[in-house]
Amino acid sequence: MALTPTRAHLRWPFFAAEHARWADRVVEVAASLPVEKPDVDGSCRALVRELGAAGLLHASVAAQGADASSIDSRRICLARELLAWHDGLADFAFAMQGLGTGALSLAGTPELRRAVLPKVATGEWIAAFALSEKDAGSDVAALQCAAVADGPDYVLTGEKTWISNGGIADVYTVIARTGDGPGTKGMSAFVVYADDPGFSIAERIEVIAPHPLATIRFDGCRIPATRRLGASGEGFKIAMRTLDIFRASVAAAAVGFARRAFDESVAHAKERHLFGGPLSALQLTQAAIGEMSTAIDAAALLTYRAAWLRDVERAPTTREAAMAKMTATESAQRVIDRAVQLFGGRGVRTGEIVERLYREIRALRIYEGATEVQQLIIAREELRDRRSHSVPRARSASATATPRGSRTSPRTSTIWSAWWRSSSRRPARPGRCSSPRGRSARPRCVSTSPSPPRGCMATSSTGRCRC
Repeated sequence: MALTPTRAHLRWPFFAAEHARWADRVVEVAASLPVEKPDVDGSCRALVRELGAAGLLHASVAAQGADASSIDSRRICLARELLAWHDGLADFAFAMQGLGTGALSLAGTPELRRAVLPKVATGEWIAAFALSEKDAGSDVAALQCAAVADGPDYVLTGEKTWISNGGIADVYTVIARTGDGPGTKGMSAFVVYADDPGFSIAERIEVIAPHPLATIRFDGCRIPATRRLGASGEGFKIAMRTLDIFRASVAAAAVGFARRAFDESVAHAKERHLFGGPLSALQLTQAAIGEMSTAIDAAALLTYRAAWLRDVERAPTTREAAMAKMTATESAQRVIDRAVQLFGGRGVRTGEIVERLYREIRALRIYEGATEVQQLIIAREELRDRRSHSVPRARSASATATPRGSRTSPRTSTIWSAWWRSSSRRPARPGRCSSPRGRSARPRCVSTSPSPPRGCMATSSTGRCRC
């Protein structure tokens, strides 16, 4: 019996009816995609074209009249989870079209967006995001690739490495040093085309889970200043905003890999017989399956919480996305390793699905912020103000409106409204603090009650509350 990816989690309150329809469409398209890839570059190009023709890339590439903030994170996460369940390269092809154009969507001129985004969304062009360098991976402030202003142009010199889609991309988003300030303050973002003079591929990089990867070189690469994204010196901020949008989707891809390993393991445990019965009858097997299932659900909950917060609450999700990425990738590694163990000798045989998954999951713990970097991000956010995460923010009328063209299901609305009403940590009201305690801004409450309203620290001698 052929396996199909589960969609039972679409009943969770994070999703609306449209997300179920979207998931069905992704599964339908994924089932038609080829799995055999004798030529990785050619296969990736073909996958991008097929995903574009099917209309899936429009979910990860912002429309011309909107920026990347309009992208529905839950749609991206669902697509990546379901594509990764089917095939890692299909997930890669989908994800890079969004990551490669996210900065352009956020900060590009209307003319530049019109020139690039439609071609990327249809699969005509392939996009790439060039940030890392040989000595500047997790330490982004150490990057050395330079862009020097020269009249109406910029001249780029240096190298970028570990660039996904390097060698096959038509358009690259490049973060380079412009000297506007020290460290991360001195970077700017640019759009570079593959046929720009001075641009070349210095080296193709082979990895354990084959996909297009390269070191790219800029040797006096001259581009017009109109291809700078945002203001000079804003490159790091634009790059981090781009990664924040797509980081939770890395977690979703890890969940997809883990679910496939789990599905394969359960099927194998039922079919494999030893010691007079099925492998699934052994208590050690049952314990492994229980742990794997729980780890997958925990990772998925963190992943879709982060996506829901961004889509519906329109809240910053740096902390939540980092938690999702860290937990999902690390959990998926353990789940897949356990799957290989359950398969025994078959698990390490070339061509087995769990063997492929074992190779594919490893990179996710490194790229777009290694696990150790995610730990630092989470700690930084917690130490900045631990208490601010426990107080729901007051939502304006615009924030409670249906976001990004989607409708919240009645079930979703009912569940979250019930939680909101039952919580003692409610948002500000007239006569209460207009800002949660612990925030840097501390406006005074208008209440003149001698006892402090909920959420305030104390009252002053005048009877006014102090937030």
